[in-house]
Amino acid sequence: MAIYDLDRTITRAPTWTPFLLHAVLRHALWRLALLPVVLGAAALKGAGLIHRDRLKQVMHRAALGTLSPARAERLAAGWLVRFGPAQIRRKARAQIAADRAAGYRIVVATAAYRFYAEAIARDIAADALIATATAIDARGHLLPRIAGGNCYGPAKRAMIEAWLAAEGIDRAAAYVRVYSDHVSDVPSFDWADEAIAVNPHAALRRVAAKRGWRIVDWND
Repeated sequence: MAIYDLDRTITRAPTWTPFLLHAVLRHALWRLALLPVVLGAAALKGAGLIHRDRLKQVMHRAALGTLSPARAERLAAGWLVRFGPAQIRRKARAQIAADRAAGYRIVVATAAYRFYAEAIARDIAADALIATATAIDARGHLLPRIAGGNCYGPAKRAMIEAWLAAEGIDRAAAYVRVYSDHVSDVPSFDWADEAIAVNPHAALRRVAAKRGWRIVDWND
């Protein structure tokens, strides 16, 4: 099994802000009036006064509000047309193809919301997606509230393990490699049989060098 992080691993840039900008600028310009709310929340996050999960939900509420599944799918599809060609790494696609040819099951595990990360997962033909979910109302609409935890750091590892259990996959019998750019994924790296740091930032590069993890450059 080959488990790939999304932002800055498969993609060159983060995905959340570009997705929100696409949604606002092309479909809901009036929501720009709520930008001060987002900037205020970002400042509070920077000062350590609110958690990253809270900031994520504020951004969701301000830029998207409540979404029907159909609207969420349309927004994600339109965004991917503009974002994907330039931002999905060519070398990531090549490694995914090589892993698939070698018999690996391709899994994307990301803190990105599932409702838009699914578009990239389909584009790269991933076998499975483990991602942050939104709460759902009685009509089936997506609410600006995280459900089941943000798929980040230790929670990502827990969600991967829960997914394996739900799939009936015996961890002891599975060989797992993990690809990521960020030190927040050290819990998943420690759990994997093979850890691969992709264009790591400084903190992960130090950890990878100390622990002998493979470091790869996917810039082109």
